[in-house]
Amino acid sequence: MQCFCRAIVEVFSEQYLRSPTANDVARLLYIGKQRCFSEMLGSLDCMHWRWKNCPTAWAGQYAGRSGSPTIILEAVADYDLWIWHAYFGIPGTNNDINVLESSSLFSNLAQGITPPAHYNIGSKEYDTGYYLADSIFAKWSTIVQTIHDPRGPKKHYFAMKQESCRKDVERAFRVLQSRFAIVASPARGWKKNHLHDIMKACIIMHNMIIEDERDLSAPIQDAREAPTPVVEIVVNEHIRFQEFLARYKKIKDKDAHFVLRNALIDHLWDEYGHSNI
Repeated sequence: MQCFCRAIVEVFSEQYLRSPTANDVARLLYIGKQRCFSEMLGSLDCMHWRWKNCPTAWAGQYAGRSGSPTIILEAVADYDLWIWHAYFGIPGTNNDINVLESSSLFSNLAQGITPPAHYNIGSKEYDTGYYLADSIFAKWSTIVQTIHDPRGPKKHYFAMKQESCRKDVERAFRVLQSRFAIVASPARGWKKNHLHDIMKACIIMHNMIIEDERDLSAPIQDAREAPTPVVEIVVNEHIRFQEFLARYKKIKDKDAHFVLRNALIDHLWDEYGHSNI
């Protein structure tokens, strides 16, 4: 089994665990708009996989909120449950914020090599897509959280829509576990690299099934062609580093998070809310 999982990861990772291409991003943005959330790239969440045979010396490090050792999987899934991002291996004592800080989800964005995502909400123009997440995640400009205690019809409507779309990743976790009993049951491996291969192999095969079952004639599958982005890498190392810091700071901009969320609250209400009164 270990050889099989390693072979699956080696052969198919490039295709089935890839980051979204320019065409993928264009299609995800188009579909997000059809689902009320303009330019959404997917839903972000974490799943704990219980580690039954965790070495005793590591048990304290991996024993999370359940009291049993677990390993965390951070994932991004879209509307049809395709998993675009999978970061696995963090000990279960960490929370979602710690996992996000150490994952590579926004590394390409910080380096300036992500496909373009230009859109308008209201009168403001944006150039970065976002993910839907629950309230435990950090308030970054690339993450849109729900409202814990919404007041007023606008915020109630936004919270309802956000929580509905955010369940995509939770459904992806449940489907992954229902398809592969080895992921639903406590992990019996002794080595982390073997568990890593098992999880990645299951996600790859999950995405293969999603691709095979897609209804290519459905309107929501309408692909949007987008040009491949041309990335100009600055030669000067000092300038490159300063640009990296600026982009990194922009990702973690708490004020931009609230500006984007407030814009989405007004946009959803103006476009769709009145028809539901």
